[in-house]
Amino acid sequence: MKKFRPQHAIAGLVASLGATLAAAAGQPERWQLNMTQGVTETAQRAYDMHMIMLWICVVIGVVVFGAMAIAILRFRKSKGAVADKSFVHSTKLEVIWTAIPTLILVVMAYPATIKVIEAYNTSEHEMTVKIVGQQWLWSYEYVGEGVRFTSRLDRHSDRLRQSGVKVDKHDPENANYLLDVDNRLVLPTNTKVRFVLTADDVIHAWWVPALGWKMDAIPGLVNEAWTEIREPGIYRGQCAELCGKDHGFMPIVVEAVPREEFQARLAAMKAANDTTARTASAEPALAGPQG
Repeated sequence: MKKFRPQHAIAGLVASLGATLAAAAGQPERWQLNMTQGVTETAQRAYDMHMIMLWICVVIGVVVFGAMAIAILRFRKSKGAVADKSFVHSTKLEVIWTAIPTLILVVMAYPATIKVIEAYNTSEHEMTVKIVGQQWLWSYEYVGEGVRFTSRLDRHSDRLRQSGVKVDKHDPENANYLLDVDNRLVLPTNTKVRFVLTADDVIHAWWVPALGWKMDAIPGLVNEAWTEIREPGIYRGQCAELCGKDHGFMPIVVEAVPREEFQARLAAMKAANDTTARTASAEPALAGPQG
């Protein structure tokens, strides 16, 4: 029987906590009060900008409500305070309280504009993925690699939702109910990936919160976006545009893996596609002449 060692238990607890925090950085949690930091540069920029705006708003709120509290408590009628009418019509004061909010807006707008421009800059990308939204699935293509596939709600979730049975999400088997797919989009980490998005029928929206952006897929229009995932993992999302009766059953799953593993997975997908194509072309010949 192994002897219990407290240091081992503490190390295990720290490792477990670290893994939990790493997962939380990329995945939203129930009753979460703040944005996730995400796992991409775009998501981190959005988080940083959000925190800057939040603290600016906190400071403004403290100043405004603090001034209100002082005015209400110290200068109330019951203490004999008399309104100063000249204060209300002071030109200097009006210039000050117009200039300060304008300056605050400029200070907030400048970094936000820079970050938005950078978020749409797809230059220097290393690979391109084409995404097409359809009722009610996604199709993906690794442009230039000859690999394309569809991704739809996994069969297990589909059977459960059509059965009408109440699903217990605390059951590990159903932890990703309605959030899993039959074919994941596999992407390499630390690689700038450009996306081109469109749709076949109605407007869809491709959204994975951990990546830090959302983009519409519109019939007849091609939109662009990019990502560079820093941490390996599985990141889930959904169609974020009401696209019909099965809109709620159109999940997205991105699996980020190291570059070497991605190249191996891509080679396997190419081989599978080649096998499928050869089988399809051979079937009419095997069937023989008709008549």
